[in-house]
Order: sequence, then structure tokens, then C-alpha cells
Amino acid sequence: MYESAKVSDDADRTAFRRAEKQYKLYYEQDSKFYRKKKLPKPVDLSALLDFNQILHDFNENGVLPDGIRAAAGADSPVFCIENRPGFYFIPGALSLKEQCKWIKESLTNFPQPPNRTNHNAIYGPIADLFDSAKANKVLVQEDPTSETCIDTNKWKFCDDDEEDVAKAKRRGCKSVSASVLLRKLRWSTLGLQFDWSKRNYDVSLPHNDIPDALCKLAKTHAAIAMPDGEEFRPEGAIVNYFGLGDTLGGHLDDMEADWSKPIVSISLGCKAIFLLGGKSKDDPPHAMYLRSGDVVLMAGEARECYHGVPRIFTDEENADIGALELELSLESGDSFAEYIKTSRININIRQVF
Repeated sequence: MYESAKVSDDADRTAFRRAEKQYKLYYEQDSKFYRKKKLPKPVDLSALLDFNQILHDFNENGVLPDGIRAAAGADSPVFCIENRPGFYFIPGALSLKEQCKWIKESLTNFPQPPNRTNHNAIYGPIADLFDSAKANKVLVQEDPTSETCIDTNKWKFCDDDEEDVAKAKRRGCKSVSASVLLRKLRWSTLGLQFDWSKRNYDVSLPHNDIPDALCKLAKTHAAIAMPDGEEFRPEGAIVNYFGLGDTLGGHLDDMEADWSKPIVSISLGCKAIFLLGGKSKDDPPHAMYLRSGDVVLMAGEARECYHGVPRIFTDEENADIGALELELSLESGDSFAEYIKTSRININIRQVF
């Protein structure tokens, strides 16, 4: 679901694609900057919806911008966009401690086998990736000529200075550092596993259940968007990991059976820009900030709306994670804080059937 580098000329003509290009990270091409430090091109962000500011103004004086309303029946402010029914924005829904908890889970437990990640296709299941990166380990392909190796695509983690690493390199076996793999982690799947090649859920694949605490959190926030008398059933989740320059191209989440049920989307880490389009990419999208701790719901008609993430902000001035970074450092040391200060994690929970 990450954006392809090649996009057709026809796609460039749509309103959604123009917005993606408008907000995407580009660098100055001036040669005097190129040799020293690449500088981001300035972008006009004045038109972005800022629900953090909208919440502040609403609490202060009860005023809302044109086209924005507060959802009825919510215990705390939940905002809707009038021309995008089924879309709900809950700013600051998660406390700092909750954000820290789910960042740590997303990096340590959620990518654990049998849950699948984008690395499975090349390396097979990889256990303990975050801990291995923290310990500076290297993933080494086992020697297919060895009498003990029965799987030519079997890999194992070794210490960087182990003889196994040197032997593997001498024999032409491949190796890659765990820290590189962690930075190249793009998605993991919880609960029912989504098969990206077939674009459907494969109920036959083994998986770890979605943690009870995450199910409870999703049910609590989904309640405002559920049909009367029904309770949200968290059955599958996709966790996306973003680094500098990563984007998520405009798409629909259309593989679930009942679109009246919301997708619960939790933002963690660096601030991002989110585009909410219409049912056609020709419809001009709403552009808004997503901050760590925000929750978005997309149900009903909003499930038919194109949406994507054209940019995350990883620079200290705009990332908006100073308090989160400090809390992570105090709770868990520097490893999690170092990762999240240049990254964004998105957990989206779905009712599949």
C-alpha cells in the first residue's frame, strides 16, 4: 500500500493526486545546499485542518469552523466533516502512557511470528527483531551446503563479530543488520491475517490474537460510529510503520464484509498529514494533521472515500512528540524513543466479517 514511485500522467490529473504531490516531502535542488545538507522544500500548510486547535477553540468558546460539527452522544469531543458522513476524528484520544504502551507493543510483540510482516516474503518469519536491532545483531542466511541445513532460505540472528557472520560472507551467503530490517519494517498483521498478494483475509493462516486491551480500546472508540444496538468486533488489524519520506498512497479499505462497521485507526509517533478524499479521486480531498494519540474512525459512506498519508514530519520542530519522546525514555530507556522520534506508527483495527 506504500506509494509507487511511478504514477501515470492520468493519475497526476486527479484532485487527490495533486494534493498528494502538494504535501509530499521534496528537497531543494540548489547545488549549494545539496553537498552539505538537503533542505526540504517549503510547503504551504495553511489550509490543513488542525483538530487539535479546533478542540481548543471548541472548549474555549464552543465555536467550530464551517463544515465541522461535533458528534452527538460522545462523552468527549468527537468531530465530523459534514460532507464526509461516517468520518470521525477524536483528537488526543490516547494518554501519553497509552501511546507508549502501544508503541512498544507495535515494535516488540505485533511483528512476532506467526503474525506476518513485509519481511516474510524474503526472510521468512523473523522473531525478536526489535531486541536484535537493539543488540546490534545481524541476520545471516545459513549455508545451504551445510549438512545441518535443510532449508535454503533459513536465516538466523548472530552477533556482528561472530565467526558465523564472517563465514557466511566468505561463502557468499547473504546478511543484513537487524537495525536495517527494523527501519525497513513497513507492516505487520494481527488477528486474521491479510494476504497482500491476493488482497483478502486468509483465515487458514496461523496468527496471534489481537490483545484484549487493544480490543477494548477499539470497541470504546468505535461505539460512536456503530449501528444502534451493535458492538464492534475487532477481528483483524494492520500496523503500518512510516519513516522519513514514506507515504501511503490514496486507497480504499474495501476487503471487509460490512462497510457500515468502522475501521479504528490509531496514530502514534511523528505528526503526519492525512488526506480524506471522496468516492472518486477527482473529488478534492480534505487535508488534516494527525498527531500521536489521535484516533480516526471511518464507517459507512466514509469507507468508500479514498484516503492516504502523503507526508510525516520527522524534524524536531514539526514532529510534535517532545512529551512522548521524554515519556518513552523515562519508561523504557532510549531505544524506543530513538525509533519513534523519526517514525510514525498507525494501528488500524477492523471487523472483518
